[in-house]
Amino acid sequence: MAAPERERGQERRESGPQEEPGPAPSPLSLTELPGELLELIVCCGSLGAADVGRLACTCRRLKEACQPRGKVWREQFRLRWPSLMKYYNQSENVNWLEEYKGRHKAGLEAQRIVASFSKRFFSDHVPCDGFTDIETLACPSHFFEDELMSVLNMEGRKGLTWKYYAKKILYFMRQQNILKKLKVYLQRPAEQQSFLEGAVLIDQYCNPLSDICLENVKAQVDDIAAKVRKFLKSKNSRHPSVTPKAGEALIVSQVELQRQVLDAMNYVLYEQLKYKGNEVDYYNSLNSYIRQVLIHRTGIPISLSVLYLTIARQLGVHLEPVNFPSHFLLRWCQGTEGSTNIFDYVYIDAFGKGRQLTVKECEYLIGHHVTEEFYGVATAKEVLQRMVGNLLNIGKRESTDQSYQLLRDSLDLYLAMYPDNVQHLMLQARLYFHLGIWPEKVLDILQHIQALDPSQHGAVGYLVQHTLEHIERRKEEAGPDVKLHSEEKHKDVCYSVGLIMKHKRYGYNCVIYGWDPACMMGHEWIRNMNVHSLPHGPHQPFYNVLVEDGSCRYAAQENLEYNVEPREISHPDVGRYFAEFADTHYLANAELEFRYPEDLKLTLAAVQKTYENKE
Repeated sequence: MAAPERERGQERRESGPQEEPGPAPSPLSLTELPGELLELIVCCGSLGAADVGRLACTCRRLKEACQPRGKVWREQFRLRWPSLMKYYNQSENVNWLEEYKGRHKAGLEAQRIVASFSKRFFSDHVPCDGFTDIETLACPSHFFEDELMSVLNMEGRKGLTWKYYAKKILYFMRQQNILKKLKVYLQRPAEQQSFLEGAVLIDQYCNPLSDICLENVKAQVDDIAAKVRKFLKSKNSRHPSVTPKAGEALIVSQVELQRQVLDAMNYVLYEQLKYKGNEVDYYNSLNSYIRQVLIHRTGIPISLSVLYLTIARQLGVHLEPVNFPSHFLLRWCQGTEGSTNIFDYVYIDAFGKGRQLTVKECEYLIGHHVTEEFYGVATAKEVLQRMVGNLLNIGKRESTDQSYQLLRDSLDLYLAMYPDNVQHLMLQARLYFHLGIWPEKVLDILQHIQALDPSQHGAVGYLVQHTLEHIERRKEEAGPDVKLHSEEKHKDVCYSVGLIMKHKRYGYNCVIYGWDPACMMGHEWIRNMNVHSLPHGPHQPFYNVLVEDGSCRYAAQENLEYNVEPREISHPDVGRYFAEFADTHYLANAELEFRYPEDLKLTLAAVQKTYENKE
């Protein structure tokens, strides 16, 4: 073992003198790091806004790294509110610290307003002037909307009242924004009014909480047009529609080449993609919403015509809308462009798989003769008017909360286009009067009608009188009625608010949100509902219930029983009355609990006896 050691020693001597290792270099402090590396560390995601603020106060170097317009505050903003980044251009010189403060302030303001709504409007619908606070916001509206979306996306079954009012406020804000866009759209020159954009605006207004974007709809239509081009290329590779020149409006002038485009469209739309007219469920409002037409590939004549016309124009064929009675059509010119002779056109039925009709065949389609004026081209405004008119008619067909909302939305759209239409103003006044909402707004509408058409004096006077009576009754109301189970007159009331029940006769599931010791409805309602045929008649407790089908009903105690399998009730007004779903029952919000202060204790006792003891 000694020899090898000697050899290694000899090697060391031959290699010459060795330098002694010096002291290890001292590590760099945080402030000595390069700027980009320092920003990267601060942006690691483990620091919050308060941490970054404190960090910037420690020294000049870190203050520079955390400058308001730098990457650090941009990353703080992005991590906290990622959905808002779409509103900023990468090249913009944004003060991210101020944006952060603005969004934070808007969030607090949104929470304050949402929290106030239940206390202010629990006993009535939100009045037309109830959104004044939102209309005068000092922050960007998309900041406020983003906070409302955060409330709506809260996980779990809590915060139901907050979600209820956040939804109402968001509904209002988005509709107001869409109305502004619609007015701008209507003021444009006719050649700049896209039929597709108009259809999207209607869809957005009636479905303001859905993610409906014009760009996404256009992309779907572009995809269909690309499929048509592909099929057209297989038939005629030299067709001008196959390879349009970039930046130039495509116009196919020869009738035969136009025919090839329409044949290709008919194949792709109706044979390949299976688009069709919805004959089975014609009066479903979804048939009028362009996004739903693209999703379900079914619609009514006007919605399918807007889609058909848009694709045809992309491919160079200029079709025009025809406001034909009972059945919307398109027309395709076979003669001189702009001809006023109705026989120079072929009429296309997009509802009927793109079939091409003569003038006589159009009349056979609806079963009667029409004058030449009905074959003329319709403007974009007239097309929107007809689409809105269809929705109005659907809203009139039923008497449900959903149909009333559709009626209100479609009336808003119609009057945005024709603000002085007496017929629709009167319908709006009657609707609000019937629903018992916005009496002051009813008076404003009636005053406007009287100024437009004095001959409406009789109908206007009747509504004015009864609206004023409604306002006076509301002023005389002493305040919320507090009901106690412990009072002698309530001794027969067996159930309490928040309990999930089942109707013995009709089998529906529901939740109780109010009760009376006896039926409080009028004689006519009692007679129409055949209440006297019940064993205990109207002289028994009756309960206000929210039903899973979205309706509100007034049920007799003898017809209700505990639900053996309690589950959430998917009713749009649940949040108006309840703050939380607690697996077997609902917990009343502050306003409902004030009116029924003893019910919570009784509800918990009933739940324990009915469900927990069985386990």
